[in-house]
Amino acid sequence: MVGQSPLDPSKSRTAVLLEPFVHQVGGHMSMMKYDEHTVCKPLVLQELSFYESLPLAMRQFTPQYKGVISVHLKKDSLGNLTLIASPSLQTESCSRLDNAIGDSSVTIWHKCKWAASTSTGTEHTLVNWNHTQVTKTFKDSCPGKVLLRTDLQYRTDSLLEDANGNQPERKSYNPWGLHCHRQHLNRMSSKHNENKLHQFLLLENVVSKYNYPCILDLKMGTRQHGDDASEEKKARHIKKCEQSTSASLGVRICGMQVYQADTGHFLCKDKYYGRKLSPEGFRQTLHQFLCNGNYLRTDLLEPIILRLKALLSVIRKQSSYRFYSSSLLIIYDGQEQKENMAPLDNHLHFPKTNCSSSHSTNHAGVDVRMIDFAHTTFKGSKCNHTTYDGPDHGYIFGLENLIKILQNISEGK
Repeated sequence: MVGQSPLDPSKSRTAVLLEPFVHQVGGHMSMMKYDEHTVCKPLVLQELSFYESLPLAMRQFTPQYKGVISVHLKKDSLGNLTLIASPSLQTESCSRLDNAIGDSSVTIWHKCKWAASTSTGTEHTLVNWNHTQVTKTFKDSCPGKVLLRTDLQYRTDSLLEDANGNQPERKSYNPWGLHCHRQHLNRMSSKHNENKLHQFLLLENVVSKYNYPCILDLKMGTRQHGDDASEEKKARHIKKCEQSTSASLGVRICGMQVYQADTGHFLCKDKYYGRKLSPEGFRQTLHQFLCNGNYLRTDLLEPIILRLKALLSVIRKQSSYRFYSSSLLIIYDGQEQKENMAPLDNHLHFPKTNCSSSHSTNHAGVDVRMIDFAHTTFKGSKCNHTTYDGPDHGYIFGLENLIKILQNISEGK
């Protein structure tokens, strides 16, 4: 890769206890945190083929590929499940892992505690994350799709003040990643024994530099099924596209988290919300993604649009590529530099869909990245089923509409 050499997992001497990646806002395949700057996900040969032959022009718009690592499932005496990444799973390594898991001073998981309350017909969920040893709370109390199908806000419990009377900052997290991870662990444990080795892709953690990562996950293109999809799966995906903005705009919302400066919460939306949106609802949600609870972050619009235009230029030149079912992430930091923040009356809190505007010139590190290439096909791919001519016009259609909508928001339309 340009600028960085791939991580060599074989040089890692110790096994790594994987954690759920708490900033996963969309998708169904579980993302795991390998280290501060690296995430991993189950290896799909078609996605590996894409990363291994990635065009140079696309590298700035994709996570850095860092290699492949072996992962195995481990169950302790209480039945708790962990995923362990290791370059070689020898007896000595496993013995060290047993000792680590038995040591209460070692952080091996995030225990989650959930509570739900209903207010004006909208369900809110409070999430408290503790760095503690695994307990059965994980298996019994994490929510499924029902809790996640609503317009949710997540926050941590209030914290005690320190000796100076200051309250330490505490981040809150989107539970979608934990939901995906829970499902993935259940699938793995039901289908495979503990000795089964699974291959995972190691990829750059593209949000590691952000304090409060605001993330919009967009499913791009007018077609979502891969060439290898069964007739049943193909029909299901076609129906989802026809009933959502995928057909009308070439893009739909797959997940979102946006930091609300007025409350200290992340506002989260999931793929079920995104599927229901009309084109106008899609536009309003884009507006909401750029609103911090007090005002619209208009300083972000120009750099996002410029980055999307640069990506559009690259995609138009990628003959034979079809990015079926891939996503596009738009990312920025919800924590602004204090000197660039407009003064506000403390008692004023603008509605989320009707924010006033801040015209700061600092765009706080906007990023745009393509992800999820398990169904991407191109000429020369090891897993190629069909060869296509020209660029991916469905993806281009989505990008053009996305740029147009953001330009309209920028112009106050």
